[in-house]
Amino acid sequence: MMSSRDFRVTLLGTGVPTPRPDRFGPSTLVEAGDQKLLIDAGRGATIRLYQLGVPIGRIDALLLTHYHSDHTSGIPDVWLTGWLQSHYATRREPFRVLGPVGARGLMSHLEKAYAADIKIRIADEKLPQAGVAADVEEFDRDGLIYEQGGLKVIAFEVNHGDVIKPAYGYRFEYAGRVAVISGDTRYNENVIRYGTGADLLVHEVAAAHPELMREEYIQRIIAHHVTPSEAARVFAQAKPKLAVFTHLVMLGSEQLPPPTVEDIVAEARNTYRGALVVGEDLMSFEVGDTVSVKRFEAA
Repeated sequence: MMSSRDFRVTLLGTGVPTPRPDRFGPSTLVEAGDQKLLIDAGRGATIRLYQLGVPIGRIDALLLTHYHSDHTSGIPDVWLTGWLQSHYATRREPFRVLGPVGARGLMSHLEKAYAADIKIRIADEKLPQAGVAADVEEFDRDGLIYEQGGLKVIAFEVNHGDVIKPAYGYRFEYAGRVAVISGDTRYNENVIRYGTGADLLVHEVAAAHPELMREEYIQRIIAHHVTPSEAARVFAQAKPKLAVFTHLVMLGSEQLPPPTVEDIVAEARNTYRGALVVGEDLMSFEVGDTVSVKRFEAA
């Protein structure tokens, strides 16, 4: 049970489009007092919430970083499963979604795609119409997008590639503490600006062995992300209390295995000597006077 001053960040999914059972799709839970915000909803986000004992219908808002499918494929599950009449769901208020321009169109099309399911459940299960409504807010610039229960959320634009726009990261301020999530991005000064002095800075990372970098498709993927050495430069300039890697884009081939977690850390350590953790699914961070790390243990 969280107290009114607790501030926790949990990595629900630290993976990529590859459907790995150990690293689900990108998704992060931020809990601040009585506020529960979900950042992106990749594959399996609802399963991870269930494992944590967090009712899916209890999410106060879903924040979207950008519109790649691995970050959004779990939205229908969070939205519709959270509406069901059950202890793990029971949302009676509209499903609140905040995101850069495009969020409204996404939810509008999902409402059309699932219209039959919605109609059936209202008639058959008597579920409340309000609980399946989508309350969508869009933004197109840096600034405050959410303020409730002592929690402030600031969106800031990042650079995920020339055509992968819009793309944003988020800064969370609560009880004098700060947690920052980069979203998907290249090396970007905005992450440093909003992440400087943060208690917790969660950043994506991508890596491939040099032999694979001759492949054009590998070059394209890496060019959309931050390498361990580039992330280390961000951390060295922002100086967070704790830096964390998530969304591990570790590229390999049939002949060559992907880089290991140890490879990523070794490359980052050439530049950054501060506190650094490689994220795992369901790993949580308590943000207080210090930032403590806890791995998930099934009950």
